[in-house]
Amino acid sequence: MTTTDDQTIGTADDVLVSLFSDPAVRADPYPAYGQLRETAPVHHSAVLPLWVATRYDDCGTVLRDPRFGKSEEVQRIFGSSAQSADREVPIFSRYSMLRMNPPDHTRMRSLVAREFTPRRVEELRPAVAAMVDEVLDELADAGGGDVMDVLAFPLPVRVIGELLGVPIEDREQFRWIVRDAAGALEPMASAETIAAAETASNTMNDYFRSLIAERRNRPSDDLIGGLIGVRDGSDRLSEDELVATIVLLFAAGFETTTNLIGNGLISLLRNRDQMQMLRSDPTYGHGAVEEMLRYESSVQLDARTALEDADIAGHHIDAGRVVLTLLGAANRDPDRYQDPDRFDITRTGIQHLSFAAGIHYCLGAPLARLEGEVVFERLLARFPTIDADTTPVWRPSLTLRGLEALQVSLR
Repeated sequence: MTTTDDQTIGTADDVLVSLFSDPAVRADPYPAYGQLRETAPVHHSAVLPLWVATRYDDCGTVLRDPRFGKSEEVQRIFGSSAQSADREVPIFSRYSMLRMNPPDHTRMRSLVAREFTPRRVEELRPAVAAMVDEVLDELADAGGGDVMDVLAFPLPVRVIGELLGVPIEDREQFRWIVRDAAGALEPMASAETIAAAETASNTMNDYFRSLIAERRNRPSDDLIGGLIGVRDGSDRLSEDELVATIVLLFAAGFETTTNLIGNGLISLLRNRDQMQMLRSDPTYGHGAVEEMLRYESSVQLDARTALEDADIAGHHIDAGRVVLTLLGAANRDPDRYQDPDRFDITRTGIQHLSFAAGIHYCLGAPLARLEGEVVFERLLARFPTIDADTTPVWRPSLTLRGLEALQVSLR
């Protein structure tokens, strides 16, 4: 049995609280992650009712081990009060795969995977390339602009909108709706943040319930149409499961990819040798996107609950206890990656945790990868010179890491 002294726990908790509450620490969380890995890589917080894991192997164990799963307890911690778990927020809906354990999760994911296939995603590649070129035309005409506003948001929302069948005129409104809803994913979220998330999520719920009704009256061959009709024998998605799934696919389908584009570009701009290498040899494209995901993950943390008594690295975890996996820390674990704080698109053997792992591995990972590969291939081929301020403002969130804006000039 491993023990941790009170002084070490206190130091680790100070670092943890700063991660959750200090915008300056959130803007560059990696030194704090390193301190946690070195002083208390697995520890039980005396401030928050949870365990924290920061090493690659420990986080991977929690995400893959069937003794850990989803529970209402995470809802209570990731809000400002014990009542947070009782709010019907679609992203956290009891009908969402995000909150399900087997066998319900197995049944529902199997149904969704019948329609949201890698083949359907790969067939989008030419259309995504055309969409990217249209946006790059706008940037070229203007000589630059805010990449987050012109490219990183509109492209992913257009792609997932086309895939699902969300009307063009309805997509723009979701930029801030989804951002408000994502506030519920933040640890120590305030009552105001949770209330805004509830309002935003209810708006999405109502919108997609109406759109589903419309699709039933006018069948379509888009993903919403496919999910409406998907079945396995007599089994099919219930109405509530259908709404929760579409909300999840739509929101996650652009929010995290928006951050991948911004985080990836700022990583290239801060490492000009890597940018030039990728521009000179596009075959590095796939590896470059994997390194972007490892180095500046769009999702920095995840959580699981011990469904039975378990252990992590010699620490006993009682059933019912929440374990917070700091994915951003795991992805820069020096025991897993050599020189982990170096951005290197030639790095091999990357198996990051940015899409989680185990049964809750991100269903949309192939789509995010495709968009990232196309964006950086076309962007670097089109513009020999890309300049920007390499100290932009980061959004004040930790769970979802991304830039507020990224102004660039292009030639």
